Amino acid sequence: MDFTNAFNHLKNDKIMSFLIDKFKNDITLEDRYESDFSKAIALLIIEQQVSFKAAITIKKRFLELISDKAPPQIVEIDNDIMQSIGISYRKVDYIKNTYLFFLNNKTDFHKINKNEVIKELTKIKGVGKWTSEMFLIFILFKKNIFSKGDLALINSIRINYSIDELSEHKLDSFIKKWSPYNTIASLLLWKSIEEKVFYKKE
Repeated sequence: MDFTNAFNHLKNDKIMSFLIDKFKNDITLEDRYESDFSKAIALLIIEQQVSFKAAITIKKRFLELISDKAPPQIVEIDNDIMQSIGISYRKVDYIKNTYLFFLNNKTDFHKINKNEVIKELTKIKGVGKWTSEMFLIFILFKKNIFSKGDLALINSIRINYSIDELSEHKLDSFIKKWSPYNTIASLLLWKSIEEKVFYKKE
């Protein structure tokens, strides 16, 4: 995926320019892509409120558990078996809700706008705005998504831009400045916090 236009736009921001120089070859949207929407959402549910490392382990176990099963069979997996691989009972419920939703839902998510995607996905119990936004970014490859509810993004902005209290107004000004490439700005901010590499004033 070519980010050239995004980088050219974002480079007008000196801190984004710094992050681009550091990470331009290390960011991608394709590493979390999953064409099966039920599976994609299930994996995002597993990621909710757990560490990056724990999520990788649990996702791997989940994929092994469902590898030879069709969606109706996944819904029938015993809750205790799914819970035994590290998924909370609450999330087991959410994952099964997701598979049931997609068994009955015929929406073409590629053809509706981002607000409609969020509205549709948040009908699923356990899928909120953050999960829907991650779906827009990593599954539908939408280029202008910023998730205000993502703590890693907020912390990365605070550290990189030396802001103690990030107000809603200030955050909105960043989102406006980075538009129409908020997704790529987000990838850079995530990478920054993941690698603990931050912009420092001269």
